[in-house]
Amino acid sequence: MTETKSSNVVWHRATVTRERRELQNNHRSAILWFTGLSGAGKSTLAHATEERLHQMGCRTFVMDGDNVRHGLCGDLGFSLEDRDENIRRISEVAKLMMEAGVIVMTAFISPLRTHRESARGIAPHGDFIEFFCDSPIEVCEARDVKGLYKKARSGEIKEFTGISSPYEPPERPDLVVNTAELTLDDSVRRVIDLLTLRGVI
Repeated sequence: MTETKSSNVVWHRATVTRERRELQNNHRSAILWFTGLSGAGKSTLAHATEERLHQMGCRTFVMDGDNVRHGLCGDLGFSLEDRDENIRRISEVAKLMMEAGVIVMTAFISPLRTHRESARGIAPHGDFIEFFCDSPIEVCEARDVKGLYKKARSGEIKEFTGISSPYEPPERPDLVVNTAELTLDDSVRRVIDLLTLRGVI
């Protein structure tokens, strides 16, 4: 984790608080963290969940892995150190969005447990909900429209998660979604059911 180098800074406490925003929105804010291999359906599930929540009148936003690397994390590669910084930046932005009253969804491989635990650690207890999109690598490869797995196996792509770089499945995720067997509608329903159970919506 990168140490802060800022000095002479004081956190400003606004009069419009997260609690007041949640009351106005009529739902709690939270960080929904979708993790899994490339091709496991993280982005698909996050965006489908957002669509359902939007239809329910919720304030939402999806932080997608590829989109973030076009700007906020465009200077980072895929070494474990850069992945660590990638997750750190994403976590901090997600926390700010949660403070703004938003149900923010992140769709990133986030391959290491330490990275995900660091992300969980910046949010108040219960506000970080981890969803493991569980799919065998064979299914992920079959879905791979970008041809990334093929390139990784041929050595064209270095440090590719699941092939030449490790992926550590969550040991205690808040919800396991078997994206290889469940339909997208069923997967979204399970996510929504958990959010309802947790009192987010």
